[in-house]
Amino acid sequence: MIFKPELLNAILRERVEWLGVFEDGTVLTLRSDEVELEEAAGRWRFGFFARDGFRVRRLVAARTDGAELELDLADGLGTSRETLRLIPRQSAAELGLEVELARLQRAGKIARAAAEEREARVRKVALAAYNGRLANITLARGKTEEAVLADVTGRMSHEALLAAAIKRLDELRSRKKNPLDRIAIAGEKRQIARVRKLAALLRPGYRNSLELLTWTDRDEAETVGRMQIPNLAELWREKPGKLTLPDELVPGELAAEVLERSPDKIDIIYSRHGETLRFRGLPFLRTRRLGGKEHAWFGLGRQRRPLNEETRAAFHDMLDLLHRNRDPEPETPRHELYSLRPEAWIESTLRRDIRRLDGNLILAPVYNQFRSAGERIDLLALRRDGRLVIIELKSQPDRDSVFQAADYWRRIELQRRRGVLRAAGLFGPREIADRPALIYIAAPALSFHRELERFAAALLPELEMWQFVLHSNWRREIKVIDRKILSGR
Repeated sequence: MIFKPELLNAILRERVEWLGVFEDGTVLTLRSDEVELEEAAGRWRFGFFARDGFRVRRLVAARTDGAELELDLADGLGTSRETLRLIPRQSAAELGLEVELARLQRAGKIARAAAEEREARVRKVALAAYNGRLANITLARGKTEEAVLADVTGRMSHEALLAAAIKRLDELRSRKKNPLDRIAIAGEKRQIARVRKLAALLRPGYRNSLELLTWTDRDEAETVGRMQIPNLAELWREKPGKLTLPDELVPGELAAEVLERSPDKIDIIYSRHGETLRFRGLPFLRTRRLGGKEHAWFGLGRQRRPLNEETRAAFHDMLDLLHRNRDPEPETPRHELYSLRPEAWIESTLRRDIRRLDGNLILAPVYNQFRSAGERIDLLALRRDGRLVIIELKSQPDRDSVFQAADYWRRIELQRRRGVLRAAGLFGPREIADRPALIYIAAPALSFHRELERFAAALLPELEMWQFVLHSNWRREIKVIDRKILSGR
């Protein structure tokens, strides 16, 4: 049966995974959440991950026998065609039930181990309604209840886990019947070690109400350990993370040649052995120095090709495509190049003139994707008064942005206090003030999470955090329409 492409999305989402079989016998496992199907200029495009990277093909026709799917695909020019058979593996509903059962079983193990360690009994175990990766556990000792929030996947970020714990603690405190003023956070040892450092930045009202538990499941023996939350003085005694900077911020010959074509749209991220060139924040060319020679690869996404005389025409075609569609007035507004990586687009624009965000910031140097102890900070700048500014950019509501920024602040502040940043000469002859760094969280209007202020208010006053609201049409012009302090002072 031949059917309309509009129905394909619904059919694809019925299964978590499909087995993709091409005419040449190539077999791939395709996850439904990694497959893209969209209409552009009256044509349907089908995108998927192959072994050589992400492919996008034009969808010519789609058929089904009620179980399998058969797609006729063509390249952009229609000169090459192929047929892709999609064989269903397991339904989303079936897999969802299996996942939920496995998570509940793990939550039960954590609950029993925690109860044994505390000489308590398990009263209730349930997955959180708003996030199935978390389990709400209630223990009881006599008439006293204790609350535990556990990550049953072991994969949540430490920022997300701490945000969820604070939200749950507020809920427990506001209960009319049997309110609780403490909660334990349970997770993998490495995960809780990161939560521990981040929790040190909380005000005493929250920090003293948290307990950290490490859960280990080995050889059928579940164990629970404890970690103490340090105070700020203990944090500053830690060894600062390594600062990784390139030897020089001078583009290579090839990078300089490409940059000259569109210096107002292309910027460079430097590394020790080469550069990454970005078109309005979207990486499209990578250069590396190998054996004394400069080599380059180009492409959008995971699929890259070496840049040489044979591929130079294709490289220029790609640049032309970027110029036409990664633009405030694109040729096709629904083109993926227009919507990809919006935060990187904002960052690349601000880096050219950081004063669009705050006139007190010095124009240069401004570090984008600054590496601090292995983490990437969107922008690191300096104010005229010498205070460092950590800039966190968002393009859509992100509940964890406050704690992401706070964790960056901890790393940068440790390096500042130990003189690592001064020794590196980040800002040339300009002195870095002996004052804590500032945090700016910037996003377009209506793109801040509703709980932003709640989480910001939970931080110590040493963390001075500001909210910058950008005009919604930021692609055309970045303009601050409102700003206010969230925490500090």
